[in-house]
Amino acid sequence: MISILFDKTNQRAIALDDNKEIGECTFIANNGIWTINHTIVDSNYQGQGIARRLVDQVVSQARLNQIKVSATCSYAQKLFEKDETYTDILAN
Repeated sequence: MISILFDKTNQRAIALDDNKEIGECTFIANNGIWTINHTIVDSNYQGQGIARRLVDQVVSQARLNQIKVSATCSYAQKLFEKDETYTDILAN
């Protein structure tokens, strides 16, 4: 079973299959904004919605901490543009 964990110390969300790291979404915290700068999933696990779950984990934690989010990562940028559920959290 795939689990998604938030690692604030290392500024990332990670996807694990048992104890094997299979993906991550990293961000840079600066001036009260978390900028998602990279999202990657192992090629053997792609197409299962893991990248979205990783981004959603970062967004969820940002909401809990009342922090705005932006993206330089092309995947996260496209996700934010297509899905209006992120509108409240975006820094613009």
